[in-house]
Amino acid sequence: MFELLVYLFENYIELDTLADEKTLTRELSAAGFDSDDISKAFIWFSDLEALAGQADTESATDRAGYRIYSPDESKKIGLESRSFLMFLEQASVLNPLEREVVIDRLLALPELEVNLEQAKWISLMVLWHHGKARDYLFVEDALISERHATIH
Repeated sequence: MFELLVYLFENYIELDTLADEKTLTRELSAAGFDSDDISKAFIWFSDLEALAGQADTESATDRAGYRIYSPDESKKIGLESRSFLMFLEQASVLNPLEREVVIDRLLALPELEVNLEQAKWISLMVLWHHGKARDYLFVEDALISERHATIH
C-alpha cells in the first residue's frame, strides 16, 4: 500500500488534481493497483486530513518535552526512522503535534516495520498537509538526496 500512497501523493494530491473517488479508483485500478489497497489508501489519506485539521501548530511550537516510544512503536518504527523524526523536530521542521501525526500515519501503514524512506515520505506528506512549503522542500531534498548527512 505504501507505493500507492506515494503514487497518489505525487500524481494527484500534491498537484491538487484529485478527481472524485470513483474516477480515481478506476484510474488507479487501470494503473495496476489492487482495489483493497486503493480503499485502504483512501482511508489513510482521509485520516491524515482529519489529523492535520486537528493539529494546532501555534500551540505546539513552544512545547518542550521528550517522546518515549512504546515497545510496539519502537518495533514498527526502527531506530533510523525515529532518529530522522528527532532530527526533524530538533531542526524545527516538525513540531510535537506534527510529529505525532507522522507517527500515527507510520503506525497506520500495513507493513510490520517501516523504513527510513517510508518515514521520509510520510513526513513529507504531513508537512505538505500542514502547508509548510519551506519545510516541504527541505524534506523533499532529503528524500532525493544520495548523500548521507554527517553530524559534527
